[in-house]
Amino acid sequence: MKTKITELFEIEHPVIQGGMHYVGFAELAAAVSNAGGLGIITGLTQKTPEDLAKEIAKCKSLTDKPFGVNLTFLPGFVAPPYPEYIKAIIEGGVKIVETAGRSPEAYMPALKEAGIKVIHKCTSVRHSLKAEKIGCDAVSVDGFECGGHPGEDDIPNMILLPRAAEELSIPFVASGGMGNGKQLAAALALGADGINMGTRFIATKEAPVHQNVKDALIKATELDTRLIMRPLRNTERVLNNPAVEKIIALEQGKGQGLTIEDIKELVAGVYPKVMMEGDMDSGAWSCGMVAGLIHDIPTCQELIDRIMSEATEIINSRLKAFVA
Repeated sequence: MKTKITELFEIEHPVIQGGMHYVGFAELAAAVSNAGGLGIITGLTQKTPEDLAKEIAKCKSLTDKPFGVNLTFLPGFVAPPYPEYIKAIIEGGVKIVETAGRSPEAYMPALKEAGIKVIHKCTSVRHSLKAEKIGCDAVSVDGFECGGHPGEDDIPNMILLPRAAEELSIPFVASGGMGNGKQLAAALALGADGINMGTRFIATKEAPVHQNVKDALIKATELDTRLIMRPLRNTERVLNNPAVEKIIALEQGKGQGLTIEDIKELVAGVYPKVMMEGDMDSGAWSCGMVAGLIHDIPTCQELIDRIMSEATEIINSRLKAFVA
């Protein structure tokens, strides 16, 4: 299946594994790339630029296919040393970067000078147009269904994707709620050139996370995610657990008077405890509504093959039906 995204990133299938904190290690990125998709190492999971350089080298030892690195630009009092992380990416020979969070505009000259293709994750059409304006090669359009931060507009993909298709000149992929071939076929019909999957890739054999995490995704339904941090205008979709219930109770009690300090212990430093140690109730962790569509734990190869087979069969059978 050739699309603008497969041609842009020189991959076989229009399936991207998005950056995920304490999930996007070399093992998963390489497995996705070896299966014909685009694997992504999560840059800031690596504590230093030197650690990222080692993780890139490890990924190169596991695959000869294209893979990328995610860089999330976070607000904060002390920013990570982004120029040094970018240097590690450039020196590691990585040619694809997925950016997220704040605008990557300040770092675009260095990335483009190195010949790196940039795909920026956006939760709105206006942000997607800004990404196009500053020189991003593609965007990942992230609907309200997504795990993590869906923005504050609450627009689901059935509206957001065709709106993006109306406005954008650069290619884009559908992100948020994606997990099977039916959705890939739908995303293509709505104007996207592929899909980006996060939560679905956590429930794969190669995902280097605790088995408790994978089991939780199998058990969860589409009704088991909650939105937190809305009073802070930093909304995050997470899997419900006792810690999340406590956060919601604090939000309801304090209303607009809520500060990040009120919930800090329930949202900060949680991912190593969840993903590495399997402590599922230690705090809030990102999870998409696609959990309701996760029923097994395949290899990345099995998952991508299944998605492509299903999407192709749907597209071909519908075309034949319409022609007939």
